Amino acid sequence: MKKNIVFVALLMMIGVSSCKKEEKKGEVKVVSVEEMQSLMELDDIQLVDVRTPGEYAEGYIENFQNIDFLSPTFDEDIAKLDKNKPVILYCKSGGRSASCAKKMVDAGFVKVYDLEGGISKWQHEGMEVKVVQ
Repeated sequence: MKKNIVFVALLMMIGVSSCKKEEKKGEVKVVSVEEMQSLMELDDIQLVDVRTPGEYAEGYIENFQNIDFLSPTFDEDIAKLDKNKPVILYCKSGGRSASCAKKMVDAGFVKVYDLEGGISKWQHEGMEVKVVQ
């Protein structure tokens, strides 16, 4: 009888521990142009263009700050952002922003959104870009 009780208790412990969800450190979600437009309306969202300053000067999405992913100070620059607030990233076509998103999640950022297709897709969809004057 004691063996049966111990066996049942052990099975219950295994069942309970297997039901626990693994705690996520952070998450990256690739978003469409339409989804990004909705996200940009949030008050506490951080907007980051990860292209080079030269690319940024040629045209950027309004209200996005430029933090160059290829810069030697990139890690220090993103450390100035709030890890608990969502971040939207974009680059030219999605490659650098995907790498940046992974790096930010690894650095402890809670929620990172990555614009699918980058600013190229944004412009292809007829969305406005600003040019540095």
